[in-house]
Amino acid sequence: MESSPLEINDIHWLMSMIQTIDVGLVVLDSDYRVLAWNTFMENHSGKSPIQVREKSLFSIFPELDEEWFRQKTKPVFLLGNRAFTTWQQRPYLFKFNNYHPITGTVDFMYQNTTITPLASADGKVGQICLTIYDITEMVCAVSRP
Repeated sequence: MESSPLEINDIHWLMSMIQTIDVGLVVLDSDYRVLAWNTFMENHSGKSPIQVREKSLFSIFPELDEEWFRQKTKPVFLLGNRAFTTWQQRPYLFKFNNYHPITGTVDFMYQNTTITPLASADGKVGQICLTIYDITEMVCAVSRP
């Protein structure tokens, strides 16, 4: 059986999955402009995909340490290796409010982040994907006496 290109129905359910998954997904180009921004990001940042599309991540989030982030993502672009941040290194990449009533003892969302290279058909990495995991409940459970 031959594989066929993605059909419209396949693209529709893939987009639905990306939008409704309970993690943040952000795609950035090599100039750190936002190419994709899912519903998780919209809900927690208060910024819609239309507001952020094609804008520099650093202009959207001026509090983000640009030098640190560029250093962190450089090997992802150059070598095609994934990179990670954990809440122990940095409590968050994006300072989102904590919205869990059970873990209401903290003001912000603790996050782990995976930075994944996105290669084109020729193997060159022109974009990266940030996957933002809300781990606030886990951090609060570990921190409880």
